[in-house]
Amino acid sequence: MKDLSVDDVSTLYPQVGPYFSDGHRRVDYVLAYHIQKSVNIRRRSSRFSDNNFIQGLRRSLSMRSSRAPLQPKEDPEIAAQEQRTNYHEDDKRFRREEFEENLLETGLELERDERCKIPGIGFLKIHAPWNVLCQEAELMKLKMPTKKVLHPTTIRLFIHKVTAPLHPKVDANRQDSIKSLSHPFSREKQHLTRCTRAKYSMGETWHIFYFDIQVNSFHWITSLLANGVYSSAYPLHDGDITEANAESNDRKLLYEEWASYSVFYKYQPIGLIRKYFGEKVGLYFAWLGVYTQMLIPAAIVGVIVFLYGCATVDDNIPSMEICDSRNNITMCPLCDRACSYWKLVTACGTARASHLFDNPATVFFSIFMALWAVLFMEHWKRRQMRLNYIWDLTGLGEEEKVRHQDGSLFDLRTTTCTSCLYVQGEKVKLTCTDRLPAYLTTVMMMCFLILVTFAIVFGVILYRISIKAALHVSTYPTARSNIRATVKTTAAIINLIIIIILDEIYAAIARFLTNLEVPKTDKSFEERLIFKTFILKFVNAFTPIVYLAFFRGRLVGRPGNYLYVVGSYRMEECAHAGCLMELCIQLCITMLGKQLIQNNLFEIGIPKLKKLLRKRKSELDCKEEEELSKTLQRHEKDHLLGPFNSLNPEYMEMIIQFGMVTLFVASFPLAPLFALLNNIIEIRLDAKKFIMELRRPIAARAKDIGIWYNLLRGLSKVAVIVNAFVISFTSDFIPRLVYQYMYSPDGTMHGFVNHTLSYFNVSDFQPNTDPLQPMHLGYKVEICRYKDYREPPWSSTPYELSKEFWAILAARLAFVIVFQNVVMLMSDFVDWLIPDIPKDISLQIHKEKILMVELFMKEEQVKRLAARDHHYQDNCTLPLSVPQSPPQARSRPISHTNCC
Repeated sequence: MKDLSVDDVSTLYPQVGPYFSDGHRRVDYVLAYHIQKSVNIRRRSSRFSDNNFIQGLRRSLSMRSSRAPLQPKEDPEIAAQEQRTNYHEDDKRFRREEFEENLLETGLELERDERCKIPGIGFLKIHAPWNVLCQEAELMKLKMPTKKVLHPTTIRLFIHKVTAPLHPKVDANRQDSIKSLSHPFSREKQHLTRCTRAKYSMGETWHIFYFDIQVNSFHWITSLLANGVYSSAYPLHDGDITEANAESNDRKLLYEEWASYSVFYKYQPIGLIRKYFGEKVGLYFAWLGVYTQMLIPAAIVGVIVFLYGCATVDDNIPSMEICDSRNNITMCPLCDRACSYWKLVTACGTARASHLFDNPATVFFSIFMALWAVLFMEHWKRRQMRLNYIWDLTGLGEEEKVRHQDGSLFDLRTTTCTSCLYVQGEKVKLTCTDRLPAYLTTVMMMCFLILVTFAIVFGVILYRISIKAALHVSTYPTARSNIRATVKTTAAIINLIIIIILDEIYAAIARFLTNLEVPKTDKSFEERLIFKTFILKFVNAFTPIVYLAFFRGRLVGRPGNYLYVVGSYRMEECAHAGCLMELCIQLCITMLGKQLIQNNLFEIGIPKLKKLLRKRKSELDCKEEEELSKTLQRHEKDHLLGPFNSLNPEYMEMIIQFGMVTLFVASFPLAPLFALLNNIIEIRLDAKKFIMELRRPIAARAKDIGIWYNLLRGLSKVAVIVNAFVISFTSDFIPRLVYQYMYSPDGTMHGFVNHTLSYFNVSDFQPNTDPLQPMHLGYKVEICRYKDYREPPWSSTPYELSKEFWAILAARLAFVIVFQNVVMLMSDFVDWLIPDIPKDISLQIHKEKILMVELFMKEEQVKRLAARDHHYQDNCTLPLSVPQSPPQARSRPISHTNCC
């Protein structure tokens, strides 16, 4: 390749787009590296010519030695430090040159740019010629579209016309509805395809290019990045989107039709997303779109259930009895000494609010959400299969790569040892004994972190108990006015802050533990990392919710025999209307807080903060940056963007949200609505982040969402069991049914509140546990009530569990068994009823195979006819009436029309 000076060529070809300095060859990939600022490093053009690498090395060493005597005397420590720095810089530069020599041997074209406008950064621009792309595409068996087009069915065309207003204005050729017949690329069959260098999808180009570097190069790019030889590696964005006179490109089109909030009601341009970012990113946004669409019916039903609770709150007999002051029910103290007796009528507001979420419609909604989860999974499987067919991924195999210790990869097709650790390029086989300490460390560390989460939740419990007692003894009327609401809200906010902080810590620990295990392949590394992170974040987010749902109020004891922890701290009790309201508050604050703070605010604030830090590190003032931004080349602008790491954080936050929508939906029917509103914003935020804030990721190929599907399926199964226990044990649904059909004298709910309250004689208080102000209500209390099913003090077995308790417990367990089996049976029936592969796709695949055979048979027939015509042309003779031409006339071209 002819070596051209960037400064000289730029005057001939003024080009700031994603091209080489000649303005014609497109930059397919960019490698950035640090260069010494204090030394004017000469551009080594000989590395891209035919000069010897050893000669260049000797020349550079001789130049350094010749300059050494001219250097002034310096401090020995500073000189030694500079010498070490120069040594490391030279080592990195030599490794870069060796790597670039190997890139040239593979046929790639390179151009170096060390005089860019970003101080201390050099760039290596790489271009993949057409012959290299064809060679690697044939080796990868990459499917390419042929000239044969498959037209969609009439039903698909009708649906497309009906939903035309919802489609983004990016599919001029209706890429999602019209599909070309595809076949693995072959240079011999290249004339049958519609693929040229100009029409080559950039995603396919980068995938081929990355495959070429990983397999054919001596050093692997991920290893060089891990060792600091290169600082970053990325493909380029198409062009600018903020400038008024920016040319039309895919990036600008995505910004207008995908990242804009004004098109929130439209479908996502999944085909263009896949073309621009690759299949892996395209599948994520396709899954997120399907999930968001499926939340619409769930949100509608949830709102209906909530409105039903609002409409029937005045007709709810138990809450009416609690709010009736004529009942004059005196309740036992909620804490020792500081708390006094209280009237049940003061819990009127909590009882009415609990009915909004604890009503007969809740059971129906739980069953609906269990079936909804199954329908969502089935719908996604069908959508994924349709995308696999449209994107030609049906025959895609898994690309397993063996990991280096430093994070780089080996392709299994070029590696014989599949259980080896690569340390500085040398294979070291690991046995089970070698891996056992890492596995034991992982298990012990995971258990320890889970125990830490439990301890933190227990600390919040102690906070609630102590603050409640402190507010009761407070002399300020405002502090004692609404103690229960204050304690609930502040505790939920504290839990939210702890969850957000621990999420970041757990993510870093999970990555450390996964690296400690040294997984063999990249896929194994990613799956193990996802599983560990999911377990820790799931426990972190749901432990406070599980405590409120299943443990609070059940480990209390009774008046005169309470359960104490850490000395004199009495365990918490639920309100008379149950713990469902407190569970709803905790779930609401956690869900909204994670979505608004952790997901949305962090996604906006943290990238901007990192971008600001990068600007300061680049030593560019704001004014200088504004002036240079107009003249910066495309690879320099993209270098200022944030690096793309992975899709795991995006998936993780949606999986946790899915758990909150399905697991405890019986206590919070508005959860699907909040999730829907969040996801509408989340899609546009992610789109804007991918287009404007992050560098363009490598177009990774994938045919499914991987381990995330298994996690979703597991959560949908667990959701059935959790909701069954929430309805049975957390709410009062089962006690109300038992009372109405077994103990009610008239078959109604009248008297239910009195039936749930037991009697206690205040003379049976333990010493130093009775109220300090027994006359708080204005009269002496001899008998107080508490919520439980126990025998009265005047019975033969005082304070023992009554028969009603065991009857209700049996009904609760029976409900859990029936609910779980019925819903599971209905879910399996829906799963069996809906096929995984859409019928039209299966027919299209079968039709495509037939058309492919016909196409190649026709091609062979054309070849035979062409060969026969060529044979006739070579042996053609003139008519007998025409005299034979002299021998020298045979060199003239023969017309086809004169052949026999």
